[in-house]
Amino acid sequence: MAVTDSMTEGIRRLPFSYQAEQALLGSLLIDPREIEKTADRLKPEDFYISEHRSIYSAMKYLAGSGRSIDTVTLIDTLEKDRVYEDRAGAEDYLSTLAQCVPNALNLGDYIRIVLEKSVMRQLIELCGTVSDRAFSDQERADELVEYAAAGISAIETGRDRRGFTDLNSLLNTVYEKLEQLCMDPGSFEGIKTGYSALDRMLSGIGSNDLVLIGARPSMGKTSLALNIAVNYAMMSRRKVAIFSLEMSDEQLASRILSSTAMVTSTDMRTGNLTQRDWAKLSEAVSSLSETRILIDDSSNIKVSEMKAKLRREGDIGLVVIDYLQLMQGEKHTDNRVLEIGDITRSMKLMAKELNVPVICCAQLSRSVEKNNTSNKRPMLSDLRDSGSIEQDADTVIFIYRDEYYRRNGTAKESAESETPVAELIVAKNRHGSTGTVEVNWMGKYTKFYSIEERLSDSDAPPEYGGGSQN
Repeated sequence: MAVTDSMTEGIRRLPFSYQAEQALLGSLLIDPREIEKTADRLKPEDFYISEHRSIYSAMKYLAGSGRSIDTVTLIDTLEKDRVYEDRAGAEDYLSTLAQCVPNALNLGDYIRIVLEKSVMRQLIELCGTVSDRAFSDQERADELVEYAAAGISAIETGRDRRGFTDLNSLLNTVYEKLEQLCMDPGSFEGIKTGYSALDRMLSGIGSNDLVLIGARPSMGKTSLALNIAVNYAMMSRRKVAIFSLEMSDEQLASRILSSTAMVTSTDMRTGNLTQRDWAKLSEAVSSLSETRILIDDSSNIKVSEMKAKLRREGDIGLVVIDYLQLMQGEKHTDNRVLEIGDITRSMKLMAKELNVPVICCAQLSRSVEKNNTSNKRPMLSDLRDSGSIEQDADTVIFIYRDEYYRRNGTAKESAESETPVAELIVAKNRHGSTGTVEVNWMGKYTKFYSIEERLSDSDAPPEYGGGSQN
């Protein structure tokens, strides 16, 4: 069997490489042991030529049965599957395959080519289906977008066929990193939040961690997430993506500017600004203009849609989502607990696949405030809607402010300042210890900062808009 250019001339044909498919199968005939390299990467459906699919299926069957792969055993299997009408045809074609390549040294290249063409064909099929359904005008646009996103995700997942990694090679990598850390303690991979005490406890946020910041409304969870985002954006100069499901992009920008410049949002809304305020705003705008902070205020956005946007953008160093309870699962269900569980698992998978830390704000249940005792510090059981939140998250940080509950002046205050102290309670830390970190809270600027900074109303915006790096 041969495919020539004259057969497809003038026809828009699906992408495939006849030569690569032949060479791949020929390599396996020359060295059958190499089929182990294809077992977890290739499926019979990845071959375009039906004859090649059948031959590869027969090879996998023989290998799985512990039988040898050669011309005789292949022909016997193919005859039973009625792939060939006569034995002579099978012998001729298998001999042709064996003569296609001198050895199996380039098997990896042949696999790559066959897989690339397979992905292209799947994309063409998916796009064709999406196009047909769009022309039928019988579905809502959001349903069709979700179908397309799920289809692309399925294709992508099908390509993730990595095998095992030998422990010895991993130990060598870990050992090298330990040596680097001993020589340069500040070179740890985790990103810095900008709050020195929190960074020491967490050892930074891991590159594929899911971090949940939990608090009751108005406690400051959005503020803390934004403070960390701005701190990191200014330190790293990498892109920071913020998905705001509650506030508009303009509101979020105004809040970031207010916090960085230390000018109250009330004054910014009313225009009641002094010359000093204008100077601080100008300095903050100049500093923020050097960052790469991206804001998306789409409502009801799903994790799959976030992932698609992040992939298109590229070079994302941190993702912030505000907030969990406003998100929708890929499949709507009346059981909100299951839906939230699906969302948190999807966020964790997104962090792992994109190799980027994800910080997500989450509301706590009312049980915190119903607690009759004086200790209203939240616990993991106070996470609202689902126990899977604490299961999927690598780190859970709760915010507790004593003055939130005690407005009579008995709130705990730092020794040298009238500024209320907030507690960042690390209730879960997959990579280390748990505990409490104290930071100052300046509510009128929606700003948390390390106690070491000793900020005052007259201070200019700090270099990183948030915590100390000491």
